[in-house]
Amino acid sequence: MSLPETDTGGKRFSRRRLFGGVGAGAVAVGAGVVVGRSTAPTLDTAAAAAESVVPFRGAHQSGIVTPAQDRMHFATFDVTTDSRDELVAMLKKWTTMAERLTVGAESVPGGVVGGGQYEPPGDTGEAYGLHSSNLTLTIGFGPSLFGTADNDRFGIVDRKPAALEELPRFPADDLDPARSGGDIAIQACADDPQVAVHAIRNLARIAFGTASIRWSQLGFGRTSSTSTTQATARNLFGFKDGTNNIKSEDQPSVDDYVWANGSDGSDWMAGGSYLVARRIRMKIEPWDRAVLGEQERVIGRSKATGAPLGSAAEFDTVDLSSNQIEKNAHIRLASSESLGGIKILRRGYNFTDGSDGFGHLDAGLFFVAFCRDAMTQFVPMQQALARKDLLNEYISHVGSALFACPPGVPDGDDNAYWGSTLFA
Repeated sequence: MSLPETDTGGKRFSRRRLFGGVGAGAVAVGAGVVVGRSTAPTLDTAAAAAESVVPFRGAHQSGIVTPAQDRMHFATFDVTTDSRDELVAMLKKWTTMAERLTVGAESVPGGVVGGGQYEPPGDTGEAYGLHSSNLTLTIGFGPSLFGTADNDRFGIVDRKPAALEELPRFPADDLDPARSGGDIAIQACADDPQVAVHAIRNLARIAFGTASIRWSQLGFGRTSSTSTTQATARNLFGFKDGTNNIKSEDQPSVDDYVWANGSDGSDWMAGGSYLVARRIRMKIEPWDRAVLGEQERVIGRSKATGAPLGSAAEFDTVDLSSNQIEKNAHIRLASSESLGGIKILRRGYNFTDGSDGFGHLDAGLFFVAFCRDAMTQFVPMQQALARKDLLNEYISHVGSALFACPPGVPDGDDNAYWGSTLFA
C-alpha cells in the first residue's frame, strides 16, 4: 500500500518507508527538543513506536471496534463553502493527513521546520517526536451536510440514508444548540492526549476556508470496553460502565448491530456505521451526597464489584425477575432483554470542563455509541431511559448529534478517500 502523493516533490512513499522515517525523526527530535518525556534513542523506542500504530486503511474505519484508547478529542465542523469540489478536495487532504498522523508522522512532510523561516509551519509541532499512541481518526457526516431539496448545495440530498435523521428530542433533554449537531464529525482517540489534540488541531487548520469547528469535546478515561482484553472501566459516579457492551471479538454481534450493509438501503454506507454522540452532564454534588444504598439502587449493580444486585460477579446474567433490582433501575431499563434484543457498541469517555460558575463541576459522560441504525437501536433505548430511569435525577443530556460514518479507505486504492463512496 502506498500513501497518496506528497506536496513536496511528488514522490510516493510506502507505509514502511514512511514509518521508518518517522522512527528516525522521533529519535532525533527526542534527543534535544521534547521536554518531560523519555527521549533516549533506543531499539526499544522504535519497537514501541511500531506497536502503537493502528492501521488506518481497511474495510471499516478504525476507532469503532478498535480497543478503546484512554483519551479522546471529538470535534464537529460546519462546512462553510457551497462548492462540492472544495469539500471533496478538503476530504482528500484530510485523508492524506490522517494516514500520516496515525503512523506518527508530521501532518505534512517537513511540516514542523522544513518550510523555513518565512512561512507558517505545515505542522503545529506539539506532537513532534511522540509515538502515534494508537491514534485512530474516524469521520462521520451529519444530516445537515446533505442539505434539502431546496438547498442541495453538494448534490447529495438523494444519497442521505433513511437512518440519518436528526435525533428526536427526548423527555428531560436540556440541549445546548452550541454543543449539538454539525455537518462533519471527527473522533480522534489515542493513549496520549497530546497526540489526539494535535490531530484535530491540524485537520482543523487545513480546513480553513472550507469548514470550521462547530464544537468539540475532550475526554479522558474510557467508560466502555470494546475488547475482551480490556477490564471494565468506571465512570465519574464510581460505577463500572458498559459491562455488557458488544466486544470486537463477538463478530456475529458486530455484524448484526454495528456495521451497515447494502441491504439497509444506502449502498455507499456498506461497511460503515452510525455514530451517536450525547454530552451527559452528571450532577456530581448531589450524587456524592447520596448514600451507597441509594447509589446502588439507582444503578442496579454493586459499586464494588459491578455485579447485578443479588448476584456475585460482574458478568453474571442480570436476573430481571429479581426483586432486588428496582423496576426503573438503570441496569434493567438499558438491558438488551428489556429492549427486545437491542444492542449498541458503546465507546464513551469521562469529561471535566471546569465549573459552571455556581460552585458545581461541569463534568460527566461524553456518550459515544456506534450502531447499524440509530433509529431502531439507540432511539428506543434512550426513549425508555428518558421516561423512567432512576438515574435521571442525577444526570442531564445537554448535547446531541448523529453522524453517518462511511466505510474505511481501502488498502491499495490511492484514489479512495474519506467519503469517496458518498461522492463518487
